[in-house]
Amino acid sequence: MSNLLASLRVTIATMLVCVLGYSAAVLGVAQLFPATARGSLITAADGRVIGSRLIGQNFSSSRYFWPRPSSAGGGYDGMAAAGSNLSPTSAKLTARAEGLIARYGATPENPLPADLAAASGGGLDPHISLQAALFQLPRVATARGVPAGQVETLIRGIAMPAGGLLAPDSIVNVLELNLAMDAAFRQ
Repeated sequence: MSNLLASLRVTIATMLVCVLGYSAAVLGVAQLFPATARGSLITAADGRVIGSRLIGQNFSSSRYFWPRPSSAGGGYDGMAAAGSNLSPTSAKLTARAEGLIARYGATPENPLPADLAAASGGGLDPHISLQAALFQLPRVATARGVPAGQVETLIRGIAMPAGGLLAPDSIVNVLELNLAMDAAFRQ
């Protein structure tokens, strides 16, 4: 019986430290970075939430840069974040890639950057490569009726280093780029 009571005390103490103590510590550290802790939300001037810097959004108008495809249940729902678990030889993946190649108008002479044809591991990546943004530049500039050089300057100004050995190139946050396009080229 004394072993049972001792075990019970240790279990309760461990739960207090690990559950309450750890949760309080994480909450305390999160308060040092409130914007990040609340989802890195982007808000409009009127306070309305537009989106998050951390989760991709779908853009379909030719006036906007398009994100990489989502594997989260066909949309960009943060509650459905997950990889597709489809094999690289999957007919479904092949059909999706062929559809995207046709949508972007890619050709063997002007191939589609890989990140515009393949979803990220979590399926909600808000970034595309600098090459993917530059690939879309002619379509967006034409749809907005603005000089391609100005759009390229804007893209390069927003691009940030991806960092790391596996991704040494620059990346662009699609939502932030599209908001910058709206601000720079109001029509």
